[in-house]
Amino acid sequence: MSQTGIPCSVMRGGTSKGLVFSGGDLPLDPAARDALLLAAMGSPDVRQIDGMGGAHPLTSKVAVVSPTERVDVDVEYLFLQVWPDRAEVSDGQNCGNMLAAVGPFAIESGLVQALDGVTPIRIWMTNTATLATAYVLTPGGQVAYEGDARIDGVPGTHAPLRIEFADIAGSSTGALLPTGDARDVIDGYDVTCIDNGMPVVCLRAGDFGLTGAESPGEIEANREVASRIEAIRLVAGERMNLGDVRDRTVPKMSLLSAPAHGGSIGTRTFIPHRVHDAIGVLGAASVATACLLPGSVAHDVVELRPSGVSEHVDVDVEHPSGFFTVGLDVREAEGAISIDRVTLLRTARLLMRGEVYVPSSAMSRP
Repeated sequence: MSQTGIPCSVMRGGTSKGLVFSGGDLPLDPAARDALLLAAMGSPDVRQIDGMGGAHPLTSKVAVVSPTERVDVDVEYLFLQVWPDRAEVSDGQNCGNMLAAVGPFAIESGLVQALDGVTPIRIWMTNTATLATAYVLTPGGQVAYEGDARIDGVPGTHAPLRIEFADIAGSSTGALLPTGDARDVIDGYDVTCIDNGMPVVCLRAGDFGLTGAESPGEIEANREVASRIEAIRLVAGERMNLGDVRDRTVPKMSLLSAPAHGGSIGTRTFIPHRVHDAIGVLGAASVATACLLPGSVAHDVVELRPSGVSEHVDVDVEHPSGFFTVGLDVREAEGAISIDRVTLLRTARLLMRGEVYVPSSAMSRP
């Protein structure tokens, strides 16, 4: 059987890893595109032994970067989650970690002309129809990958890559608080349903008999807890205007606890069925935002009490691999808090560039 080579790059973005494609190198038809990506990643197979996937949702991701005709936008970014254990490709969420790879890829592939120093790249996130700006270090007009920035969940240090988000509240659900309240009760548990870039349901870890310090593996092995959380997720999905989420990757479920290592809040996050070894970029943004909302579940346990009419607040979100600092530009008016801008520090690295080979039959599979 013959094979077809598709140009792509293998990149780490934040604490995720995946294949990055130029949009013009993939089929326009979504079904044909997804068949190709399943073959490229080696899905469905929990080991993904016959493809490029890393046998975990965090290492089985795809970013598609395309030119744009939008005003004040440099490139468009479509995120696709390729599941290791089933023949499914999902576009139902964004990924802020793989977003970190988009700017460097856009420069490396000639979609954006680099400046000497720092190149701001305005990225339209197709999944959620929102805008992010990535600030890529480009000394001499070349992407820098080496540097002194460290992010938990990734060994070593790399060039800092700052990402700013504006107007991401309700990007998937239509409102920052899609149920209309800072706190709801589902199946007898207090929850906060929030969407500041990623739909997240916040819950207290202690309500499930957990300390919040358990490892991802320990929580996944607790089938009673996992089952209860999934039942809550299905109800929350309906209330958050997401419909039936049985086969969707959102909302994420974040178990919250008091910080244990000097941060602001502790997290263990289902994504939605595996427990994240760290925390997603936009998931962290939603949790950090919940920390600032009086009445929310997160506000109960966070060790941070911002005040003032206008300020910048850093929320250190602890996760199994360390912590993630989320910068929030906050305004308070008439007793209500609004988040004008979210700023995050990520790093990225180009790992390989070339062609990924798939069976030619995958190119025409419906």
